[in-house]
Amino acid sequence: MNLNAHLIELKKKHQHLSNEVEQAQRAPGVDGLQVATLKKQKLRLKEEIERLSA
Repeated sequence: MNLNAHLIELKKKHQHLSNEVEQAQRAPGVDGLQVATLKKQKLRLKEEIERLSA
């Protein structure tokens, strides 16, 4: 897999996690720990995207 394809895949995963976080925050009774875990995964992906883009 070339770098551009890898970046595109990471961006798709980041967007998917963004959607999951939004849905989890809107849902009643969602565990705060679950939301925090999703946010951490999203942050790691963002950092990886920025690192590879540099």
